[in-house]
Amino acid sequence: MNKEQIIKAVETAVAERGCFLVEVTVSKENDIEIIIEKEEGVVDWEDCAAIDKVMHEAFDQDVEDYSLTVSSAGLDRPFKVLRQYQKAIGSKVDVWMKGGKKVKGVLEAASEESIVVDGESIGFDVINSVRPVVEFK
Repeated sequence: MNKEQIIKAVETAVAERGCFLVEVTVSKENDIEIIIEKEEGVVDWEDCAAIDKVMHEAFDQDVEDYSLTVSSAGLDRPFKVLRQYQKAIGSKVDVWMKGGKKVKGVLEAASEESIVVDGESIGFDVINSVRPVVEFK
């Protein structure tokens, strides 16, 4: 099984849970990691269990010999897909630029080409990574 087969097998179940795929990885050892994010709210245990069940129905673990982890994108991971940026509009983010500069501010907009943070448009061609800012009150 490959990444595309896994995506095809789980994409409907992911959408039915009100989620979207962030990343699917398959290691040389057949360790599979499926990262999902909720359209609204947070990913819960039931979301992960539902995707796990679909995977085990689609691919016989004894035959394919794989390990599986299904998890949320997490607060400390950088954004991977446009939908994560769009969900975070209005939230504070840390933007690490190529060359080491860091920008912190409120994400105001996101498109395929760039993001807008505190009124400044920043192209993805100069961005290294973007992460949500976690603030404890």
